[in-house]
Amino acid sequence: MSRRLQPVFALLLVAVVIGVPLWLVIATAGKSQGEAVDPDLTPPSEWHLLDNLRQVWTDADIPAALLGSLLIVAPTVAIVLLLGSMAAWVLARRGSRLTAVLYALGISGIILPPAVVTVVLLLRQLGLAGTAVGMIGVYVGIYLSTVIFFVTGFVRTIPESLEEAARIDGAGPFAVFRRVVLPLLRPVLATATILICLYVWNDVFYAFFVIGGRIDTLPLNLFQVASAGLYLNNWHLIFAYVILMSLPLVVVFAVAQRRIISGITSGAVK
Repeated sequence: MSRRLQPVFALLLVAVVIGVPLWLVIATAGKSQGEAVDPDLTPPSEWHLLDNLRQVWTDADIPAALLGSLLIVAPTVAIVLLLGSMAAWVLARRGSRLTAVLYALGISGIILPPAVVTVVLLLRQLGLAGTAVGMIGVYVGIYLSTVIFFVTGFVRTIPESLEEAARIDGAGPFAVFRRVVLPLLRPVLATATILICLYVWNDVFYAFFVIGGRIDTLPLNLFQVASAGLYLNNWHLIFAYVILMSLPLVVVFAVAQRRIISGITSGAVK
């Protein structure tokens, strides 16, 4: 294959891998119940997408589940980004053996899966089982390693002279981090935001064991209504639910993508 055709082939492959499942979701969500019994790639004879979205929004009580998801995701992302970026800044600027050990421990969560049974028992002992605070704590512990791993390498590319100039002007450690380091971390923090939002927003496993039945999130709500038989064989409603559940992630991705581009551009200009 010639080099000229390689980019075209790559774009076609990406279009097929992403476009086919996306079309399957949209086409099935736009069909009637009879047409959607066996989901396929054929377009609906008559589009019912808006009607299906309205029905799902009302029958599945999506507003309450959306509020529950936001109650979990927003604090989790804010805490993980703040603590992870601060820890990464310290670990990147210290070169001792103790720092190397702490960094290894900090990123060990990427490869070491958390023990679900132990986590649930610990939350029960602390009185946090079935609460939003407990769920946020679990997610922070799981994904803090990811932020530390991403941000530490990025901080090492920032010239230390910028921080030294701020210290000469009388800025303390927190002021240096807030005014100098944190603005430069926008591109990598935007990337981390997309990943964490994707993981937490779509999580069913940990949410089921920690807060299942007490706080509704969108994935848990979909699991419950599907298990209860409300959407049994109603694939048009299930895929309509998936579309509504994915829209906030699309918005986050669009906003974060602009941040990434603007951060890279501003860094290049400087």
